[in-house]
Amino acid sequence: MAESEGIKILAANRRAGRIYHLSDHFEVGIVLSGAEVKSCRGGKIQLSDSYAAVKDNELWLFNAHISHYGYAREDEREPTTRRKLLAHRKQIDRLAGKTREKGQTMIPTKIYLLKGKVKVELAMAKGKQLHDKRDEKRKAIEKEEARDAIRRR
Repeated sequence: MAESEGIKILAANRRAGRIYHLSDHFEVGIVLSGAEVKSCRGGKIQLSDSYAAVKDNELWLFNAHISHYGYAREDEREPTTRRKLLAHRKQIDRLAGKTREKGQTMIPTKIYLLKGKVKVELAMAKGKQLHDKRDEKRKAIEKEEARDAIRRR
């Protein structure tokens, strides 16, 4: 996704790729008030420690922090309140089935604007073990050393 495609990334959860094995990325809408949309457009949103879950046959986003918009009247919503995500019924049922598997959860990876609407990219995630993280770090170091060796020659 690039800004040339009419997409403006408002927030990204870069840490999620280091902590989880991510798969099955999909796009959903989100229900926000006008002041929350303004706050999102201003970059006042954080996705760290947030997750999505199916509760009462509806898809919800938990712990996403959207700060209060300074120019709005007093907003009665808490910054980390749960927010409803918009998806088709078949998609919600499929996601509910996937999250029932042991160790699977839904993590928001990006929040972005698409044609003036705020969208959330969710990914199915499974926690990495310590040895997986070590392997990733070792591979990154080897790749960097190889790149440096090529530069020196």
